[in-house]
This record gives sequence, C-alpha cells and structure tokens, in this order.
Amino acid sequence: MSVVGGPVPKNFDAENADNLEDIEKQFAVKAVQHMATYWSILEKVKGSTLRLTKIDDEIYEHLKTDFPEFDPAVTINEDEMKSKTGKERWRKFLMAYDKRVDDYNFGTMLRSNPKAEYTEEDTIFVPRMQFYAIEIARNKLGLNDWIYEKAQQEKAAGSSA
Repeated sequence: MSVVGGPVPKNFDAENADNLEDIEKQFAVKAVQHMATYWSILEKVKGSTLRLTKIDDEIYEHLKTDFPEFDPAVTINEDEMKSKTGKERWRKFLMAYDKRVDDYNFGTMLRSNPKAEYTEEDTIFVPRMQFYAIEIARNKLGLNDWIYEKAQQEKAAGSSA
C-alpha cells in the first residue's frame, strides 16, 4: 500500500492515524461519481434487465437466505441496518465477497427508498457489496424500472416540444 508521496512507513498505525482531508474528499468524489453513473445507466436501461456483477443471482439468493425479512420495496431503516446487530449481520454477508467482488467494501451511496431519486434525505452511505445486494434485489423485482420509464417520457416530451 502506498500513499501519495511514497510507501507507508513501517511504524504507521492505521487505528490512530489522522484522516487526511484530501483522501476523504477523493473517496467522496468517487462515491458521487458511482452514484451518478448508476443513475445514468438506470435511465438508459431497465433495471430489471441489468446485471451489476457476474454473480448477481448468487448474491440475490444469499441476500434472501441471510436476510429473509428484507423487503426491497420498502424504505430501508438506516438505524436498524447500522445497529450493532445489523452491522454484524451485514459484515458476515459482506465478507463472503472478499477477493470475489472488486471494491466490495468501498463506500457507496444507496437510496434508502426505492421509489425516490437520490436526495439528501433518501441517500445513505454503505459498503459497495451492500449496495450490490440491495440494488440487485430491486432490479430483479423491477423496482427500478420506473427510473427508465420516467427518463423515456421526459426524452419523448423534450423531442416533441
């Protein structure tokens, strides 16, 4: 691992290191870019026809097994998800994809409400694998198709004006 300016010193203690503001900004920019890219894709392709990973079906089945109570159509309760118990359950789920899914633990923006666009109130920060699991479930159930349909209506209205 290296940091801008060279390798990490041997005596570096990640647990007690200061957060470098520039690194935090870079992570935020990457998360926002991912969010914008995903939304743009959903405007061009029906979510129900989209594959986010090579193992979407496996991830979906794993989600249903480990979180049988999870309803992708309902707004996510962030407090419940990020509670001690919720974190432990999700961490176990996520770790199954270590070395299998690139950037599985990279921070990503997720809409808490599948019926809403990304807004300050309806967006939560989650690990990428959690995003994949939830969005794969939403896509498989057609819960994101409204984004494509809305974009197509707006496109048609704009071209007829």
